[in-house]
Amino acid sequence: MMQPIFRIILIIVSLLTMSFMLRKIRQAKVQIEAAMFWVIVALILVVFSLCPAVADACARLLGIYSTPNFLFLFMIFLLMVKVFSMTLQVSQLESKQKELVQKIALAQKEQEELELRMQELLEASTAGEEEDGR
Repeated sequence: MMQPIFRIILIIVSLLTMSFMLRKIRQAKVQIEAAMFWVIVALILVVFSLCPAVADACARLLGIYSTPNFLFLFMIFLLMVKVFSMTLQVSQLESKQKELVQKIALAQKEQEELELRMQELLEASTAGEEEDGR
């Protein structure tokens, strides 16, 4: 069973997290997909706080005798899932970044080669005009 002070703290922290994320979404400082994880976690914690029987039942189902221990374990699990998800995203972004850097380098090399070729053609045509003028 959760102590009343623990429930109150959990509700306050959950509501603050939810309002912070919703404010950041409105300010366009965070993508909705990224913020939804935190909003959903906050909602789940509010449900666990307002209906401790749900948290107690989940704890008993998993064989955990203390509801606060279940909540801490639940949060650790969710954070591990989030870290894994973010690791995958970072890996994908690094691959895309590497690919884009390579494309930019190739484009710059092609541009330099074209500029060099244009300069050679201009010099050749200028030299040809000078010979015609003699």
